[in-house]
Amino acid sequence: MKKLLLLSLVLASAGHGFSAVGAAPNARPLTLATAVQIALTNQPQIAAADDQAAAAREVLKQKQSAYFPTLNLYGDVVGADSESSRVLAGGLNNPSIYERAAGGLAVNQLITDFGRTANLVKSSRQSAQAATEQARATREQIWLRVHLDYLAALEAQAVLHVARQTLDTRQLLVDQVTVLASNQLKSDMDVSFARVAYQEGRLLWQQAANAADDAQITLSTTLGYREPQSFVLAEPTLAISTLTNDLSMLVESALAGRPELLSLRHVQQASLSFARSQRDARRPSIVATGLAGAAPWHDSHLADNYAVGGFQINLPVFAGGLYTARQHEAEWRAQAVAEQLHAAEDEVVRDVHLAWANLNNAQENLHTTEQLLRSAGEAYSLAEARYRIGSSSIVELSQAQLSLTSAQIAQANARYTLLMREAQLRYSAGLPEGLADFMAHF
Repeated sequence: MKKLLLLSLVLASAGHGFSAVGAAPNARPLTLATAVQIALTNQPQIAAADDQAAAAREVLKQKQSAYFPTLNLYGDVVGADSESSRVLAGGLNNPSIYERAAGGLAVNQLITDFGRTANLVKSSRQSAQAATEQARATREQIWLRVHLDYLAALEAQAVLHVARQTLDTRQLLVDQVTVLASNQLKSDMDVSFARVAYQEGRLLWQQAANAADDAQITLSTTLGYREPQSFVLAEPTLAISTLTNDLSMLVESALAGRPELLSLRHVQQASLSFARSQRDARRPSIVATGLAGAAPWHDSHLADNYAVGGFQINLPVFAGGLYTARQHEAEWRAQAVAEQLHAAEDEVVRDVHLAWANLNNAQENLHTTEQLLRSAGEAYSLAEARYRIGSSSIVELSQAQLSLTSAQIAQANARYTLLMREAQLRYSAGLPEGLADFMAHF
């Protein structure tokens, strides 16, 4: 009777052997919302996308400058060896050369080129909008990466916590069985099995610790840090109910709001506008020109001041098919973009359906793993009680411990997988939570 009481007291302490995973001393707290803000501020990919959009807007200004007059100041100082100097070889120009020092102003203003400049401006504006949408697409991609890496880090920490608990429990079991074996209440074989289980638990803990470190490093890089950081991550809340249950609405939202699709649509329109501008290049252009100036020092044949104005009409007659080829090139490129857009829309619809199916499957898996964890906990309690009274072997207890550990890891994986699937569905549907509110401050 005393031996049975000693065995019960020793094994009853198994449930008190769990310890939490400690955070690094220099770790700082981090929430998911703060992580998104840090990444959107620090990520060089976003800065690069913004620079590309800014460059595209400058191209638009270049094309719009054709609507405004151009002013050029000129100054000439000319020396000639005689009043009869002539240019005997060279271009077809005024061959007379007089000694003079003169300055003047030339003004040129486009009157009309029958739509070419207008279409070039329209093409540049569409290209700038495409670059802006591409920058937004980059932000949404970073949003998704932060969510996935943040949740992966939490998942790794949860698995590490389970591994630490398992290792503590199995270490305690080794100590208990060793004491019982020394009192001839258990055999040496029980001690050997307990030590094997402990080493397996230690291997699991080492693997989980390495995975947790890797997840922290990956998250640090995603947040825009060059050196690895250590964070104490806050648990996010399950927000599945905020998404609509209507799959067709999610598909419509994705087709209407995904920035990648909007960017391709703008690129297609830019190509069509550029094709029209190349067509209009075969039309005439009319430019008003004015020049005025003075010559403080000049030959007696020249006047002190001069002023002239007029209109110049330029009509392309033959360029070897250059303008037609440019027009056709742009039209073919626009057609290619249209096909790319069609393919991208199909992929977006596929992504929404897959994300929707994965989310539903993740919800079912979470429910199943919760039931599995309850069953494994009950089985472990029963196996522990049976081993305590000597009606089962340590092999049965070890198997129950393994099943409980597997169930705990599966439940942790299922929980964070569900959160990842929610983030993926939001991204696929063009509904990244909180991103629009954050960008409204910029």
